[in-house]
Order: sequence, then structure tokens, then C-alpha cells
Amino acid sequence: MYRFLLTPRWWGINLFVVLAIPFCVFMGTWQLGRFEDRVHTHEAAEKQPAPGTRAAEPLDELLPVDTETSGRPATATGRYADRFLVPGRELDDRKGFYVLDMLRTDSGKALPVVRGWLPGKPGQTRVPPAPSGRVTVTGDLQASENAGTAGVGATGGLPDGQVGMISAASLVNLVPYDVYDAWVTLPASGTSKAGGAEATALRPVPAAAPEGGGLDLKAFQNLGYTGEWFVFAGFVVFMWFRLLRREAEAARDVRLGLVPEAEAASPTAPEQEAVPDAEVRSGA
Repeated sequence: MYRFLLTPRWWGINLFVVLAIPFCVFMGTWQLGRFEDRVHTHEAAEKQPAPGTRAAEPLDELLPVDTETSGRPATATGRYADRFLVPGRELDDRKGFYVLDMLRTDSGKALPVVRGWLPGKPGQTRVPPAPSGRVTVTGDLQASENAGTAGVGATGGLPDGQVGMISAASLVNLVPYDVYDAWVTLPASGTSKAGGAEATALRPVPAAAPEGGGLDLKAFQNLGYTGEWFVFAGFVVFMWFRLLRREAEAARDVRLGLVPEAEAASPTAPEQEAVPDAEVRSGA
């Protein structure tokens, strides 16, 4: 009854099933692993002290920025150089802009420092000057922004001295020196010292939570994809058994003489109207 399994058609079906099921199981397991990793990261982050409460460390020791070092206090020493304004940023539901100064460190690379936020539009609000001379800053470390970062607006077509995204990839094209792939925001308790005098205070910009550091939407997307891949595997098995049963029933009907063998060989062919035997004989 099951000799049809040895036909070329069924060899192709069986090969597809043998390859599809392990692939679906592998992809489902991988997505489940991604979800579990995010759960473990979330649990580990809850057990650790808040990033802002930890002792400040030198900038180079906290790079590259990841879910563990994001928000950690970092220190750097150098001299302020170029300044950029970042328009279209909101703070407490008010529109304004960030004041971004480039700190040239002893290594020659520059660290973008968001000294604070001001209301209004760039060019219409007076910007306090950055401290002169050699300074030491302590601020919360942040990863470079990208097009998907909350608050990022237009990245092109801005006047000189303005940038839409705080990113090394965009800033390196505007300054003649290397830029760290990170930036810091000066908190309320942060200081910028120059010869013992504090710089003019701006409204501090709170550090943003690290992306992918907890049970966010992406984590539950991984869980949803896990279920989808296992459903696909079950569907492949279901369809294989359904085709097998249909083929076996057709073979049984032929063996019992219930269905002509020619008709069973092409079950999907459109049904033809029955022609009387007399007409068949006369046509022959």
C-alpha cells in the first residue's frame, strides 16, 4: 500500500520534510535562547546598583559601551574645542536643544559632552560658554545614537554648528580629529572644573536606559518568533501525514476497484462528464 513512498514525487516531499523540521526546530531554539539571554540580562541588571550610584571610572576603562557600562559615571580630562547644538530635543515635555561640546582628551581623541539642555531654538537662546583651559568632566556614559534612537530627528540639512544625532559616525565628518564612539551627559551632580571654578550650569540631560538591557518589546518578539517556528514544524508534520493518508486511501480504493487506476493516478485532474458507452463505441 505504501509503495508510492518510493516514487520520485514522494522522495522530494520526504526530503523537504527531513530538512524543514530540523531547520524550524533550530530557529525556534535560537529565538528561545535570545529571549532567555534578555531575561538573564534583565535579572542581572536588577541585582546591580543603579549606574549613577557607582563610583566614576576613567573613560577608557568603560569602553566599549554595553548594557553594563551604559549610564556608568565616566571621567575624562582635556580641553573643550568645537561646539555643536542638537535641535529638536525635549525635556519635561518642552522643546529645546542640547549643548554639545567636544572635549579634546590627552590621547588626541575627542569625547562628545552634552553639557545640558536649553529651551527654544538654536540661535534664539544664549548659550553659556564652555570652561576654558584644562578641565576634568564626570558624566554618565552613553552609547552613540542612531536613526532609531528616541528623540533623534533630522540628520541632514541643518545649519553649520548643528547636528541631529550624537554619533561618532556623524561628528567625525565635522571635526579634524578622531571621536570616541560614545558620549557623556553631565548630571545634576556632575561638575566641569577649570582652575577650581565651576562652569555655568545648564539643565542636565538624564541618561537614557541602555537598549536591549531588559524585557523590552524585542524580547517578547523573540518569544513570539519561538512559537511561530515550532508551529511551522508542527504544520510540516501535519501536512506530511495528511498527504500520506490521502495517497494511501487512493491506493486502497484502486486496489479494491472502487476507483479506476487512471483516475487515481491524477486525482487533481478536472472531472469530465461521463460519456455513454454507445457514443464511445460509435466514435471509435
